[in-house]
Amino acid sequence: LTWLHVFPYSPRPGTPSARLPQVHGSHIRSRAARLRAAGGARVEHYLRAQVGTAHRVLMESPFVGRTGQFAQVDFPQAQTRGRIVATRITGVAGHRLIGCPLSDADGDGAVMA
Repeated sequence: LTWLHVFPYSPRPGTPSARLPQVHGSHIRSRAARLRAAGGARVEHYLRAQVGTAHRVLMESPFVGRTGQFAQVDFPQAQTRGRIVATRITGVAGHRLIGCPLSDADGDGAVMA
């Protein structure tokens, strides 16, 4: 698992779990914090492992796209929104990858979907 969405459990009236013995709130918050930290470490590890690899990146805006694994990629030069761009990952900044378009027959790094 790479991308975690962690939120604390809260009982809902009328549900079977609401009738079970409840976990103390401080334990719930502690568990959620540990899961978020573990998830953050996995994301960092995953992103660092992508440096030097090639991906097909769907451009969501001129300077930002996403890999097929949902990693966000920033580009130093504008790309065409909606295109899939063959990209070499050159670095990591925060929780984002840095990408550079690869050359193709058209010379613009774009790959038709």
